[in-house]
Amino acid sequence: MAKLKNNNRSKIPGGYHSDDTGKRITWIEKKTGFNYKDMPVNKSEELKGIIENHIGYMKIPMAIAGPLQLDGHYAKGEFFVPICTLEGTLAISMTRGMYASSLSGGIRVRHVKQELSRAPVFIFDNLDDSIEFISWVDEHYDDIKKVAESTTQYGKLLRIDQYPVQNYVILDMVLNTGNAAGQNMVTLAAKVACDYIKEQTGHEFILESGFNSDKKASARNMIMGRGHTVLAETTLTHSVMKRILGIYPKDVEKFQQLGPTITAMAGTSGCHLHIANALTAIYLATGQDTACVAENSIGHFQTEPVDHGMKCRLTLPSLTVGTVGGGTRLLPQQQNLELLGCQNGEYSSRKLAEIIGASALALEISLMSAIASDTFAMAHIKYGRR
Repeated sequence: MAKLKNNNRSKIPGGYHSDDTGKRITWIEKKTGFNYKDMPVNKSEELKGIIENHIGYMKIPMAIAGPLQLDGHYAKGEFFVPICTLEGTLAISMTRGMYASSLSGGIRVRHVKQELSRAPVFIFDNLDDSIEFISWVDEHYDDIKKVAESTTQYGKLLRIDQYPVQNYVILDMVLNTGNAAGQNMVTLAAKVACDYIKEQTGHEFILESGFNSDKKASARNMIMGRGHTVLAETTLTHSVMKRILGIYPKDVEKFQQLGPTITAMAGTSGCHLHIANALTAIYLATGQDTACVAENSIGHFQTEPVDHGMKCRLTLPSLTVGTVGGGTRLLPQQQNLELLGCQNGEYSSRKLAEIIGASALALEISLMSAIASDTFAMAHIKYGRR
């Protein structure tokens, strides 16, 4: 991947005046060819399926972060990422991490899998019935798959994982949801499938057992993933670490020695700094269900010293994101997806997931650097206060 030249033309223009906002919009158009517009809001008639009792719109400040240089399976090239936040320092911090990684050759990101599940539970009077039920589901999988997929044009049932517990059997129904985030898709597919199973076996069920951990952090989703699973890594050069991030390998090594241990002591899911910040900001800007950040902001951030610098890696096992349906129907969010090149295409949701994963890594790098260099507090005083 080609390295960016270190000059001011690669940096987003700063400033807080209205003229500066106009300069950034002009700059983005020159860099990307994308003409950003303050889009009109959707008509009330277009909001069915998005919100009830609608009374108006709440405008949230939006920024741009970049340049993000990516070598992904679905996302390749240079990106400028729209983010919505109320936290001063977030936009400039993400930009710093993106810029540092771009100067070092970019971020390699890989989409691993796409699996969203709904986990109904069947209830039995005795253990023998539950064991017989497990065998019945295995033997009739093809029929169940046909019924489940009859509710969706794009969703595909990948498998049914079965978990017997006491006199219950959990059916974790795992689907590929195409370009949709898919929560409603898997719910309807599971419902008709379970109605069919009940009709054939006579056993009762509850549609949501809680095992799939929808909008809840869990060990299940950390290990198995839910939605999109993404891996991202970059190697920061010594020069970039010193000049852009103000750190040295010894600073990072000291932080890495104590950070994971204390994080584990606190009982945190995974080991990272603030994945939720990156996800929430991009979710708001691109029309995602922000409540999913509760389950999506689990992951592992790790650094490793190498001869020519420092490798930084991030694993995000659960990204519940899509490029069609839900909030992606809103006009400003549609525009942002277009800015990212994710408004259409067979695998646009996977491309978006790779962009989100790399952006989260960039933000982790920046905060890690601020903590390791003892500039964390001063940065918030300078950019996070009026």
